[in-house]
Amino acid sequence: MKKIISTSNAPAAIGPYSQAVEINNTLYLSGQIPINPTSGKVEATDVSGQTEQIFKNIEAVLYEAGYSFENVVKTTVFLSDMANFAEMNAVYGKYYETNSPARSTVAVKGLPLGVLVEIETVAAKPL
Repeated sequence: MKKIISTSNAPAAIGPYSQAVEINNTLYLSGQIPINPTSGKVEATDVSGQTEQIFKNIEAVLYEAGYSFENVVKTTVFLSDMANFAEMNAVYGKYYETNSPARSTVAVKGLPLGVLVEIETVAAKPL
């Protein structure tokens, strides 16, 4: 049975979706954008700052569900401009220094609220 995960320590969904859904020891996080959950606003204006906020949001959802970055098996990074790859990757690497998950990174035409980066995450626990 699927379980809906929600925490006030990450931004509330801005549409008809859940922050995360867990089923069969696998956690599927919706794409996170750099909204500060306290202010409800995008505060960072550069890719590094936005990526840092995204990882804070991902961490809050993982924690709420009883997971950690060690459980992350796959991420998908959406960039508004592939020229921002190195800047995003430098922050990303701080969270996955070892035991890195599989990852896809794609450039997209636009992201919600005009942000520069969005990250989708899948985490799993051993059965």
